[in-house]
Amino acid sequence: MRGVGQIVRFNWPFYGGGIAALVAATVASAAMAGSVRLLAHSVIALAGFWMVASLVASWAVYDRSDLMRGDWIAPLFGAPPRTWINIHAGLDESSPALRRLFGSAGSRVFDIFDRTEMTESSILRARRLARNQVPAETVDYRHLPVGPATTDAALLLLSAHELRHEEARLALFRELARVLAPGGCVVVAEHLRNWANFLAFGPGFLHFHSRRTWRRAFTRTAFTVDSEWSITPFVRVFVLRRSS
Repeated sequence: MRGVGQIVRFNWPFYGGGIAALVAATVASAAMAGSVRLLAHSVIALAGFWMVASLVASWAVYDRSDLMRGDWIAPLFGAPPRTWINIHAGLDESSPALRRLFGSAGSRVFDIFDRTEMTESSILRARRLARNQVPAETVDYRHLPVGPATTDAALLLLSAHELRHEEARLALFRELARVLAPGGCVVVAEHLRNWANFLAFGPGFLHFHSRRTWRRAFTRTAFTVDSEWSITPFVRVFVLRRSS
């Protein structure tokens, strides 16, 4: 099971509880009168819309776009990187595609899960239920087990935002700056805290960070944004290189 099916599987208490709450609220609204009933119906309709919209957006990103297939990554390099790392927080849907693109030689896959930083039940459930095809090394994001200037490419596809505190994200990107080889790049793909994700996920868009927040983190850790673009209206890609 992949894509939107994974989303429902890992977040079933939210969707199950949300449907039950909507049914209960609809029944309760029958006893309300006038403007109160109208307000209740508006809230119910909005909550129902966001439940459906979040699934449609997830389907567009995970099932229909090129994000996890990785076809857009190869053109970023003149030649396949000799050494590369892929970083995730327990759910890894990209490493098989990356190995098809670059080969497994010189590759390492890191799991940066930190229980003190990543406390949401959905990520814990995803870690328990995920069946990743490529084994990962569990590492400390503050001290990656990689030598200085030895990595041609580092990829973080929908994973860096799981570090909820800015200082934690800065620590990770400082490490990436340390290990990146001359001419190498870091590829970051993230949902943004913007209007598209608000329309799709409602208050859940607060789980993401703004474009300004990401660019500030990159600047503070000696990176420049070489290029950026969107994959669907919901996901932004940043290609980073070390500042000269």
